[in-house]
Amino acid sequence: MNTASLAHAEDFVPEDDVLRNARQRGEEVGAPPILPGGGAALCFLATAVNARSVVEIGTGCGVSGLWLLRGMRSDGTLTSVDVEPEHQRLARQTFSEAGFASGRTRLIVGRALDVLPRLADGGYDLVFCDAAKQEYGDYLSEALRLLRPGGIVAFDNALWHDKVADPTQRDPESVAIREVGRLIKNDERLRPLMLPLGDGLLAAVKLTN
Repeated sequence: MNTASLAHAEDFVPEDDVLRNARQRGEEVGAPPILPGGGAALCFLATAVNARSVVEIGTGCGVSGLWLLRGMRSDGTLTSVDVEPEHQRLARQTFSEAGFASGRTRLIVGRALDVLPRLADGGYDLVFCDAAKQEYGDYLSEALRLLRPGGIVAFDNALWHDKVADPTQRDPESVAIREVGRLIKNDERLRPLMLPLGDGLLAAVKLTN
């Protein structure tokens, strides 16, 4: 696929002003958000599973959360975890600007691996992971517990700046992302898919417990 086709796919579902403003805030505070193509894919996945309960690991300034909310049911709740209170304050601003009531989101400040064990087994339709890359394997383990059968887990930065596909790249992030891809491909409970949108979106449907 050539560069023009990839750019066309990336921009096929354009961002509106609310998303563009949230993206700018994220870049200003050092919380780079998912790119538009990946965000549109999240919205699509949330719609496809008729998501009512979603977990997001890595709130940032609300870009991915807004894409998810727009794909979820009107009575759905997004639970989002981040270690930075200021990022979550800006995310609340994003959700408010987009017209979502505060009751549609539950923002939890804390380290994901401390928070996730407190969430209910099998209680979620989608888990989106976009935080510490070296913890992706642990996020997968938690997601498998949290998801209902038919639910989806998704990881942003699955291509990690074109490093994951190059086995000579051995930085800790590339190694961890490569490993979570291997785990997902080899797990018979999962049906995997790699989307080359943005920096790569790795998704998998949970087939059984």
